[in-house]
Amino acid sequence: MAESNAKEMARIAVDALEEKKAKDVKILDISHVSVLADYFIIASGANRNQVQAMADEAQERLYKAGYEAKQVEGYQTANWILMDYQDVIIHIFDEENRLFYDLERIWRDGSLVEKEGLEA
Repeated sequence: MAESNAKEMARIAVDALEEKKAKDVKILDISHVSVLADYFIIASGANRNQVQAMADEAQERLYKAGYEAKQVEGYQTANWILMDYQDVIIHIFDEENRLFYDLERIWRDGSLVEKEGLEA
């Protein structure tokens, strides 16, 4: 997938998460440190319903833009929903699990990207 598609996917996902009042949305460019994906998007929700609503909104908007998730895990428990779009991986946590797993620390070699940096 082209870089521009990954940026567009990330931008759509971030907009969707923000629409559902996601907390502390982080965009990590991991393209230079991993072959897993180009971007990790990490966000938090206050409770199970919000975490699921954030995932639903992101999935719906990405689908409408022509992107389908390769895999979605953790939706039922909603303490960590992982949405794999190949070049973009979305992690939606409840606050407790986000602190526990601390992906920002694990992937600190990635570059933090501002949402404006995703504009085409």
